[in-house]
Amino acid sequence: MISAEMKSRFDREVAKYPSEQKQSAVMACLAIVQQELGFVSTDSEKVIAEHLSMAPMAVHEVTTFYNMYNKRPVGKFKLNVCTNLPCQLRDGQRALHHLESKLGIHMGETTADGLFTLQQSECLGACADSPVMLVNDRAMCSFMTNDRLDQLVDELRASGGQA
Repeated sequence: MISAEMKSRFDREVAKYPSEQKQSAVMACLAIVQQELGFVSTDSEKVIAEHLSMAPMAVHEVTTFYNMYNKRPVGKFKLNVCTNLPCQLRDGQRALHHLESKLGIHMGETTADGLFTLQQSECLGACADSPVMLVNDRAMCSFMTNDRLDQLVDELRASGGQA
């Protein structure tokens, strides 16, 4: 599953740190795996652990601590809706429920066409702009009314999976 090219990319990340601190490249290595494979499997964690001379559990702890790492396959578009208290007070939960209805899935599920995975996020750090969501861990969307949510989903769907 982990190609020689991916291991070469790991080595480029490891080279950024002193040799006794190569474990500092763990997040970069996890990101490389996710970019290439779409998610980080337990087997991938073991390969990274071996490459960085870490215990597999130490890599797993990093993978499960951050919600930016997918532990299973997800849709082309991962939609993380903030449901932390400030966003709750400004319709974050309503936004999540609206997306569940529009996409025909529940939080944590992926649409049958494989385009969308819907998740909740604990805090995206943009409380003043709530409700907020993050698309594919990269694009922050603010002030997400039902109309704006509909528009976003329709645009993503029309893009044919091209982010």
